[in-house]
Order: sequence, then structure tokens, then C-alpha cells
Amino acid sequence: MDSLIAAAAQALAAGDPLGALKWISLRNDAPALALRGIAMAQLGDLVRAKALLRKAARAFGAKEAVARARCIVAEAEIALVSRDLSFSTKTLETARVALERHSDRANAAHARHLEIRRLVLISRLDEAERALATFDAAPLLPALRAAHELVAAGIAMRRLRINAARDALARAGRAARDAGIPALIAEVESTEQVLNTPAARLIALGEGRLLLLDEVEAVLASGALVVDACRHVVRDADTVVSLATRPVLFALARALGEAWPADVLRSTLLTRAFRAKHADELHRARLRVEIGRLRSKLRAFADVSATVRGFGLAPRGAGKVVVLAPPVEDQNASVLAFLADGEAWSSSALSLALGASARTVQRALEALAAAGKVQSYGRGRARRWTTRPLPGFTTTLLLPGPLPRG
Repeated sequence: MDSLIAAAAQALAAGDPLGALKWISLRNDAPALALRGIAMAQLGDLVRAKALLRKAARAFGAKEAVARARCIVAEAEIALVSRDLSFSTKTLETARVALERHSDRANAAHARHLEIRRLVLISRLDEAERALATFDAAPLLPALRAAHELVAAGIAMRRLRINAARDALARAGRAARDAGIPALIAEVESTEQVLNTPAARLIALGEGRLLLLDEVEAVLASGALVVDACRHVVRDADTVVSLATRPVLFALARALGEAWPADVLRSTLLTRAFRAKHADELHRARLRVEIGRLRSKLRAFADVSATVRGFGLAPRGAGKVVVLAPPVEDQNASVLAFLADGEAWSSSALSLALGASARTVQRALEALAAAGKVQSYGRGRARRWTTRPLPGFTTTLLLPGPLPRG
């Protein structure tokens, strides 16, 4: 490695892309192309960065396996940052194995972190948690250690283990300061702010109020029967019943939960579940069928009983019934929540993260764009969607599962 390449690499490691470009901006050899690609990525020009890294990977040749693997890892990181979740995980895994084989443990660990971060984004938290548990963060350099702790904090927040999230963020903050990289320090501080912004609404006894993440954790541990409209489940202290794929049943459960301890009129249930303005005998017959299905689903911890006016929900072991709802609700709230992280998403990445069809996501994006809530740039496969974060609210933390489908 010549002195100019070494100086540029040192500048990039310190988070100074402009300083790095001063050393190598006029060079077109493979190492310089790779470093220029990383510098452009740090400056936010992801399209140019990806092109430079691909050109560098081709220029390195077959005999320089480690350098090519590093380029692949860098390109995978750009794909992750630009929310292009369709990048080949097998290619990234092959690069990671090559780096491990040549004892480049730092970049191999970085590749593994990218794999885990992708799992978190697409809500495969069990796999992400198992993979993270195999890591020993102690020998990692400060920047990688901070990234490790940020991933751990993200998983803990989605699991609603708030004390564990705070501890991980404290460790991430110390590591980021040790690394001395301003962008990394800012990322930790931005993540910490999530813990102090409303994450859900609690609806109980006809009244609603906003909750922070630690308050959501307390509600779930309180022993109440919770109708969770963030995850589309109904739970008590011991049992969780998912209704994510049964939107009609969940709509009925939520209506009953919001009205508890009172009952709900049949006409109200017909409107909430079927959007029926003028109910006929077919609608009423279907309501009886769906109520029977809901009663069967919830029989472990609640009864759904007929009343003179309609139906009511009666918890067995729990003392009360509450509803957890997103802080902001919209017809396309799930899509909007993912976009509100401030990153640019492709429609295919949103489809993968939400577990919904590409056409469903595209319709939602078009509706949000027409309402002025999101915007896009680029064309074809390069098209990306983004919006400003919702002020004062967390976004995807309470959306760890796929969209409900009927």
C-alpha cells in the first residue's frame, strides 16, 4: 500500500471523506477506486459510490480476493443504507467467508453486522438475535463495537426490552466517542431520542393517551388483556394470539376492546369489520360466523358473549382490557412508518419488509404521494421513496411483523 492510499484510508476510518479525496481524487487504480467509492458513500452520493466500488472489484482481479471481498461488503452496506434489500445475501456471505479465511476479522465482522441489520429491517428478529449472540464485541475496534451495540439496541427496542436497549445505547455511545467519528456519534444520539418520543396510544375506558416505549413495556407486563393494534395480536400475561392474517377478526377484537367493559352494538361491529353502511341479513349472518371464529381464537383467556344490543368482551384472568394503537393512524400507516425513518426505500424493499405484495405497496405509495406525504426520485429500478420523519413520534419500532392480509 503506497503512502497516498494509506493516508486516504486513515482519513476514511476517521470519518473524513473530503480529506480522503484530497489524496486520491485523480487516481483510477483499483485501491483508489475502492476508497473513492467509500468516500462518495460517506458523502451521500450512493449511486456514484456503487459504480466506483463495482469498477474497483473488477479491477482487483481474481488473485486479490480480500480486496474484492471488501468491495462487495462496502457495496452491500450501500445497498442496505439505500434500503435496497434485494442485494444478494449469498454474495455477501461468500465475501465474509473469504475475509475470515484470510484473517481479516474486522471486515468479516462488519459483513456479519450487515447481514444482521438486514434481518432486523425485514423483521426476522429471532434470526438476528441468534446471530448477534455469537458475537464477542470486546475485541472489535470502537467503530465496529458501536455498530454492534446499535444493532443490539434496535433488537431490544423492537422486543420492548427497554432497559437492555438503554444499556446497549450507553455502550454504543462510549464506543462511538472512542472512535471519534461524528456521524456515528450522531447516529447513537438519534437512536437515543427514540426512547423519549411517543411510540403508541393507550386506549382504555374510552380515553386515550400517548405512551413512551418503556410505558408500552409496562403495559404489556401489567397482566391486562391487551389488544395490540401495532402488531395485530391479542395477549395477556401468558398467551399471545396473532390475528395479523385475519383483519376482520382483529377489527372486531379492537372494537370490543375499545368499548370494554361495555358491549358494542351489532351495527357498530358491522361498520368496523365489514364497512357495511346498510347491513342486510347476509352481513348479520357473517358477523355471527366471524364472532364465533373470534371466540374460538380467544377462548384461552377471554369470552366473547352476546348481549341484548350486540357483543361484549370479558377477560378471564386479566383485570382489565386495554388497546395499544399506533401514535398516528392512516390507511397506509405501515408503509408510512417504514418511510418515516428518513431513509430512501425502494418499493421492492418495502414489499419485502412488510410481507406484502409489490402491487399492494405500490398502491399505498401512490396514495401517499397523491396526499403529499411521500415523494420519490429516480426512475425504474432506481426509483426511491422517502419522507420526512413524523415529528415527535417513533416509526418502525412497533411494526416488527408483516402487514395483515385477509
